[in-house]
Order: sequence, then structure tokens, then C-alpha cells
Amino acid sequence: MTALSRALAARLARRDIHYAWVVAGVTFLTMLVTAGAVGIPGVLIGPLQDEFGWTTGQISAAFAVRLVLFGLMGPFAAALMNRFGLRPVILASQALIALGLLGAIWMTQLWQLTLLLGVVVGLGTGLTAMVLGATVVSRWFVARRGLVIGLLTASTATGQLVFLPVMAALTDSIGWRAALALSLVTLMLAAGLVMALMRDRPRDLGLTPFGTDRDAPPPPRQSLGAMMLSPLTVLRDAVRVPMFWLLFGTFFICGASTNGLVQTHFIALCGDYGMAAITAAGMLAVIGVFDFVGTVGSGWLSDRHDSRWLLFWYYGLRGLSLIWLPFSDFSLYALAIFAIFYGLDWVATVPPTVKLATEHFGERANIVFGWVFTGHQLGAATAAWAAGETRTALDSYLPAFFAAGVLCIGAALAIAAFIAASGPRVRAAAT
Repeated sequence: MTALSRALAARLARRDIHYAWVVAGVTFLTMLVTAGAVGIPGVLIGPLQDEFGWTTGQISAAFAVRLVLFGLMGPFAAALMNRFGLRPVILASQALIALGLLGAIWMTQLWQLTLLLGVVVGLGTGLTAMVLGATVVSRWFVARRGLVIGLLTASTATGQLVFLPVMAALTDSIGWRAALALSLVTLMLAAGLVMALMRDRPRDLGLTPFGTDRDAPPPPRQSLGAMMLSPLTVLRDAVRVPMFWLLFGTFFICGASTNGLVQTHFIALCGDYGMAAITAAGMLAVIGVFDFVGTVGSGWLSDRHDSRWLLFWYYGLRGLSLIWLPFSDFSLYALAIFAIFYGLDWVATVPPTVKLATEHFGERANIVFGWVFTGHQLGAATAAWAAGETRTALDSYLPAFFAAGVLCIGAALAIAAFIAASGPRVRAAAT
């Protein structure tokens, strides 16, 4: 496999194309199919209720377990990538996700839902998640870091665009198990490309990172025990830096207002207003299209502007869109406006968050971002569970969507206060 990569790298070099773009492409595909697996709950809530009689709250609690593990694995996934390399960790991730999806096809009990689509898929998706993109960018790119992390982050939106409408159509015409089978097939295809083309660092192919002619010295090799303790050591140091708490807290709200709430419950919310699941999934796809534009644009902007102000605007605008939604008439026209306005901001927060983590924590940035992403997923799990309980208790999702909008406004105000306290520029604080 290394010979294939070297031959491809040589051919690309003759055309003045760096192999880093191949690694970025494989990473994009990996994150895309993982997003497909993460997004499956959005089309399963209704069918699982109909077939097994489980309540929205019970199903949401099981999916909340997945979101918690998805986040908690982040720092340790970064440590595993540092110890074993990118390819083994990615393949282990895909194997776990496939195991969970395959087992779920035959599940009949609520505890099986929690174990397979909660625990197993949560551990598998957590082994890559956003940390994979941050690690690839820090190792393979010096120039265009903001743009590349924007592209990689946008793969989650593309995953929605590609998978959710198809999964909704399969669920409607054949059954929800067909949607799981589709995700299994895409995982196997992505694993083949990872095996063939993914490499750990530029030096493996005799290259330097894109944008520089000098390579960083190889990190000292640690024992497995020391490597697995390193996330806790990094966390101990990071909590002393105010920027960590700003990123952690705002990313908690980011998770609560995106995949925990909208990705999990938007289709069911639209169903409450008489919209077919396929149409609602199409709206999520529209969100995905505009998020691709917004997130790539956010990466471009983060290379040129103060990332703190970018986060202020992103959270503020997202909050306004979520506050407006409960007061709309839920017509196709109103939901299209929401999909466009909200979609431009779906995960546009990631590039400036990664950029700030890199600026403030240097070589430890991928592990620090793993902890920040843990905050994101704790917020997502809280919203996934709370929105399900709200729907069960009040027969409506709307209070949960309104509360998420208020939280986003609070995040924007917190960022503005931080900027006012620290001045127009913040000096990097190394841990």
C-alpha cells in the first residue's frame, strides 16, 4: 500500500499537487460516511415508535448515550492517533460502527437499541469525529489550514445531503433496516480507500507538510499507558487557560443547537405539522447544502479575520433563526427560509474554534480540541434527551427549539464580553 501511495504522490508532484490533498480527500469521505451513521437517528424515531411502541423520550435517551460517547472519545481518539497513526484508528472506528449497525438490524428490545446504536456506534464514531479533521490539518497542512478544516467540517453537512433523503426514502418504501444497510455499504467502501491511500504523516512519503519546506521533528514515542493518560494531563493544564472555557462552553451550546436538537428531532418536529419524513429530510438536505457553503466560507474567513468575532456572529445569527422557528407557520416556504438562514451557520463555528485551539495550545491542540468537542457532544446529548422529554411531556418540541435559540444568544454575548475583557488581540497561551 505504501508503494501505491508513493507512486501516486510522485505523479501528483509532477503536476504540482501535494499528496496532502489526497489525505484530505480520504478524510472528507471518512467523515462523510460517519456523518451518515450519526444522522441515522433522524429518520428512525417515527419507525421505531410504530414498530416497537417505544416513546420519544426512551428513544432519545438511547441516542443521547451515543452523543455522549461520541464526544468523550474525542481526547482519547487524538491520543490513539498520536500513538498508532491515523489509518489503524480510522479502520477500528469503521469496524465498530459497522458492528453496531449490523446488530441493530435484528434488534427487538430497547436495551439493544441503547447498546448497539448508543454505545457501540457512539464509541465508533467518537474514534474519528471532528478530531480526525483537526489532526489531519495540523499534520499535513501549514498553509490553508482554515480552508481545509472548513472543507472537512462541511463533510458532515454533505453527509446529510447525500444520506438523509435517501435513508428517509428507503425507510418509507422498504423499512428502516434498509437505511442501516446502506450505511454499512458506504462504510466498507470508505474503509477500502483508507487502506489504500491514508498515510499518517508527510514524512512517511518523504514529503513536508503543504505550505512549508520544513517538517516538524517526530514526536517522542510514549508508552501506551502514558499516551492514554496524556488527555488527562492536557486537560489539567488546559483548564487553567480562560480560552479553553470559552471554547468548551460555547461548543456545548453549539452541540445543543445542532446535531443534538435539529439533526435528531427536526424530522419528527416536521411530522407533528403534517410533513412527510421524505420532505423533512429534504429540508435537512437544504440545510446541508447551505452549511457546506457557510462552513467552507467560515474556513476562508478564519484565515483572514479574528476568529472570536466570527464566533460572535455565528452564534448570534443561529440563535435568531432558532427563536424565530417556533413562531413560523411551518409552511414549506417558512421552513425553506429557516433551512437557508440556519444552514449557513450549522457547523460554521468549527473552523474558528479549531483555529483558536491551534493558536493557544500548539502541539496539544488536537487533544485540547478533543476535550472542547466533548463539550459539544455533552450539549448535543442534553438537547437530544431534553427535546425528547419535552415532546413526551408537553406534546411539542417548540419549547426546546426556543430554548436552544436563547442559549445561542447567550453564547454570543459571552464571546463579546470575553473580547471586551481581553482586547482586540489575545496572545497565545501555551500549556
